[in-house]
Amino acid sequence: MFSTLAALAIVAFSVPLTADAARNGYRTEPINATDFEVIPRGDQRTEGYWCAAADYARRTLGLGWMDRIYVLRGYGPSVTTGRRTAIQFSIKQPQSVDVQPSSFISFGFQPGNSESVQGANAQCNYRPFFND
Repeated sequence: MFSTLAALAIVAFSVPLTADAARNGYRTEPINATDFEVIPRGDQRTEGYWCAAADYARRTLGLGWMDRIYVLRGYGPSVTTGRRTAIQFSIKQPQSVDVQPSSFISFGFQPGNSESVQGANAQCNYRPFFND
């Protein structure tokens, strides 16, 4: 019994404390107090990035449903983990780009695209028309 509890404790404390995993398996990592990255764990659907960003904004940063999340940088390498693909988001409007609300159909992430936390969270309910 003691060895089982010890093994569970080792596993529980081996998880990085700074990482946050959304319910869809995407990982979020803080860059600073206002910027963060969303890193996929396999599936790289656009909706998954927005869903994870909304989850992090609500649970970790305490944003309200009407607050906005902005794309800071589109697809690129992660600065926090070294993984090949990550999207950077911010809770502050980027200064050097025109801010555009994301369209219903998105073909990538452009700096300045934005969603309300509520709109990004709605993408957590995305269901593909066809299963892979």
